[in-house]
Amino acid sequence: MNSNDQRIAAALDADDHAFLASLDSDRGMFQQIGDSWQGPLGGWAKLGFVFAIAIGLGLAYCIYRAVTAEGTDAILGWGLSSLALITMQGFLKQWMFERVNMLTVLREVKRLQVQVAMLNEKNG
Repeated sequence: MNSNDQRIAAALDADDHAFLASLDSDRGMFQQIGDSWQGPLGGWAKLGFVFAIAIGLGLAYCIYRAVTAEGTDAILGWGLSSLALITMQGFLKQWMFERVNMLTVLREVKRLQVQVAMLNEKNG
């Protein structure tokens, strides 16, 4: 911890520490994903989740068809379709988890704002 962190911690009283501890509750992955469904982009997040399920089902079907296909043209077609779907799935999941990460960072920024406001109240 640097000196700024030590000064902030020393300035907080027991009530402030209790309040900050309540903000530190461990949130699991599913709760964070659920949080991403709220707010202005919540509709897009829900739509992305539906697309992720549809792409996953399509991917399973394409892989099944590639494994059971007869002839190189069919195997190549279903294999390339599987490759395209897994790429789409990857980009979609990347967007979804970047949104979860962004909301986590925003939550931490809000915690810092609360700490600064409490310090201003004490000192001002």
